[in-house]
Amino acid sequence: MTEAPASAAAEWRAYPMLPIAAALGYATSVIHIYGLGPFILPVAEDFGWSRTKVTFGLTIATLVQAVGGIAIGLAVDRFGPRRFGVAGIALICAAFALLGTATGEAWNWYLLWGLIALTALPVQASVWTSAVASRFHASRGLAFAVTLCGASVAISVFPLMGTELIGRFGWRSAVLWMAVVWGAVTLPVIYLFFRGAYDGPTRKRGPDKAAKSERTERNLPGHDLRPALFSLVYLRLLVASLFFTFTIIGLVVHFVPILVDRGADPVEAAGIASVIGIFSIVGRLGTGLLLDRFPGSLVGAVVFMLPVGGCLILLLADSSFAALAIAAAFIGLTLGSEIDVVVYLVSRHFGLRNFGGLYGGLLAALSVGTALGPLAAAAVYDGTNSYAGFLWGTFGMMAVASLALLTLPRRGAY
Repeated sequence: MTEAPASAAAEWRAYPMLPIAAALGYATSVIHIYGLGPFILPVAEDFGWSRTKVTFGLTIATLVQAVGGIAIGLAVDRFGPRRFGVAGIALICAAFALLGTATGEAWNWYLLWGLIALTALPVQASVWTSAVASRFHASRGLAFAVTLCGASVAISVFPLMGTELIGRFGWRSAVLWMAVVWGAVTLPVIYLFFRGAYDGPTRKRGPDKAAKSERTERNLPGHDLRPALFSLVYLRLLVASLFFTFTIIGLVVHFVPILVDRGADPVEAAGIASVIGIFSIVGRLGTGLLLDRFPGSLVGAVVFMLPVGGCLILLLADSSFAALAIAAAFIGLTLGSEIDVVVYLVSRHFGLRNFGGLYGGLLAALSVGTALGPLAAAAVYDGTNSYAGFLWGTFGMMAVASLALLTLPRRGAY
């Protein structure tokens, strides 16, 4: 059994770049989710499509992730995360770039998104978090927070990057340039620094040096897979993941179109959307620190209700820059927390023995929510010419997700 590291400081001294590399990998893995917003209107106008039709490509991709989530998680448990992460980053960047070759035929568009779906499987969140979990124990909450800040970076960078590139080159070339530039920045860092405790020997032995390099020889603490999957704790985590991502990803993907419909120009809307990313970094790091000090279920229940404030502003306030930026901040604070909470609770309730498989199952729920939320928001808009119905619907979804976490038992019980 691996020995617990002496202190949080020792863990960070030994592996300071691992969470950063994992964060860049996680950011790349959601390029098709958080990078889609600026392309919805140009693609719809170019092909004469509805927003629902454009967004359905994302639905395909995330549903495939839902189906394959557990299998990939189990594979990560067996083979280690490094080989999945390094190869997957190159593949998903290439697949995203190919969207620029779309012909305007629906079957072609959905085929391209199917390719993105397959390449997104080996870079799902369980890949990045499993490596970090294997190196960090005392500071796991903060290490997870840094890793999952990758999504915060994505929502900060991709809308602005996409909008700027679309203005300069058109949406087709913009997709290519986004993929090439981002891949060139992230892939070297991931190749050099992304390695979990069970990915093989490294030159530097850290505070967990007693861990064996060969995964077949390890004996990690934790619960067996089957009883954990059918436990009430796991069921509540599934419900919270599904309901929360349904609403929050729907809001984030359509945030730029929501603001444009309220009178903002695309560049201003993208700038306001970047506030989500900035505050999600604050939310992630703050949540990570809180998780290391307070019950994770309580922290999660509170932060899951924050987007309600943002939705109220979008529904009832004026369209001033300040009001819209405050709405973005509310959404960002929670976007910076939801996966951190879920990953932390899985590791604390069930241990690391089957972490990849268990988180892969939750990733399936997260993926279903991600698939259906943006599609539902688009359908509401196409049916009513307004996003108001979707915004009002977030209240009940957030309440259910928050209650599911609040009723969890003490840590380790299931």
